[in-house]
Amino acid sequence: MKQLLILSGKGGTGKTTVASAFIKLAKAKAYADCDVDAPNLHLAIHHPQKPKNTEFFGMKKANIDNAICTRCGLCETHCRFDAITSVDGYKVDEYACEGCGVCRMVCPENAISLVPHVAGNLILYKSDTVFSTALLKMGSGNSGMLVSKVKKQLIEANVDSDIVIIDGSPGIGCPVIASITGVDMVLIVTEPTISGISDLKRIVKTAEIFQVKVAVCINKYDINLENTKQIEVLCDALKLPLTTGIPYDIMAVQAVNEGMTIVDVACASGSAVRKVMSETMTILNG
Repeated sequence: MKQLLILSGKGGTGKTTVASAFIKLAKAKAYADCDVDAPNLHLAIHHPQKPKNTEFFGMKKANIDNAICTRCGLCETHCRFDAITSVDGYKVDEYACEGCGVCRMVCPENAISLVPHVAGNLILYKSDTVFSTALLKMGSGNSGMLVSKVKKQLIEANVDSDIVIIDGSPGIGCPVIASITGVDMVLIVTEPTISGISDLKRIVKTAEIFQVKVAVCINKYDINLENTKQIEVLCDALKLPLTTGIPYDIMAVQAVNEGMTIVDVACASGSAVRKVMSETMTILNG
C-alpha cells in the first residue's frame, strides 16, 4: 500500500482541490486529511455514515481545586503566562496555560494539579472506504502528534487498498513533517505567484530531508506565465518532475462551492487534473 502525500508550501494553492480529485479518480479506499487545524476534505468527499470520534489529549494543563485553595495568590503571581485569574475564585484560562507546572510547585496547599487536556478530536469514517481526519481544538498545540495519530488510525483500519492519498497541511512545520514521515511520494501543488515560488522552495527542501520522491504541479498556471516559467526553470535545475499545469477555471470554483470535485463536472481544470493524476501515478510506481 503506497502513500501519496499532496502538499503546498502555502495555503490557497488548490492542494485539497487536487487531493479530492485524485481520490475520486483513483477510487481510493483509504485517504486522510492531515490539515488538522482547518480540515476541509470532507466538504468534497462525502460520507453518509456517522464517524467515530475519539478525544485527543495534548499537553497537561493546570487545574485548581477551589475547595482546598486558600486564596494566597502565589499561583497568579508566578504564572508568567497570565493564565490564572482570581475573579470569583481562582481559575485557569485553558488557552493561556502552557502546562509548565510552576503554579503547582508554588502552591502551599497542593490545590493545583496538572490534568490531561482535550486538544482535539480524531475522526474516522469507515465503511467500504476509510477516511481518517481530525480537528485540533482552537488554541491547542501538538498538531504534529495529532497528524501522526490520523495516519496511524488510517493504517490500523486495515483496509485493502493499493494506494493511500493524504491531503497534507500548508507550510513546513510540525504537521507537514508528521505528514511526510513514511510516505512514498510527495506531490507539491504550487501557484505562479511570488509567495508561491518562495514557499515552493521551502517545501522542496523539507521534502528532500525525508528522501522521498517529489513532483510538482502548477495550479492556475496561466494567471502569470512569467512566474510559471520561473517555476519550470527551478524544477529543471532541481531535477524535479513537473506535471501538466492546471489552468485557472471558474468552473472549478463553482464545483468547490457546490461541494463537488473538479472531476465531477466537465471543465478544463478537471481534464488537466486527469493528466496530472496519470503522470503522478507513473512517477510513484516508477
